[in-house]
Amino acid sequence: MTKEFLNPPDFTKGMGVYSPGIKVSVGDSELIFVTGQVAMDKDRKLVAPGNFGRQTEFIFENIKQILAEGGATLEDVVKATIFVTDMKKYGDVSAVRNKYFATSKPASTLVEISRTVHDGCEVEIEVIAVKKN
Repeated sequence: MTKEFLNPPDFTKGMGVYSPGIKVSVGDSELIFVTGQVAMDKDRKLVAPGNFGRQTEFIFENIKQILAEGGATLEDVVKATIFVTDMKKYGDVSAVRNKYFATSKPASTLVEISRTVHDGCEVEIEVIAVKKN
């Protein structure tokens, strides 16, 4: 088994000791674990305050970058977990999610939480992808 840390250039600066993504080679496949992403730009500034749909869009674009760093795409995603601070905004988040996962259709979970790690970030998304070596 090998492990590779994924950290795209010009990406959001982390708040602690973690990797935006990790690629693990197991047999003839690679698993890519993407850390929960929130709507903060590379300078750690909040993106689209109060706009669940726009934050979700921004997060999916970041996830695409992390997956690309590991040689994968959204088509390789097999599991997605989405956290929102207000379930009433489910429709806004779901519409964006459905656009990005239109053909890959991963197993998914959506959960309401009281808050994310950064005030104003209303959505957090983590994914797991699998691809053949």
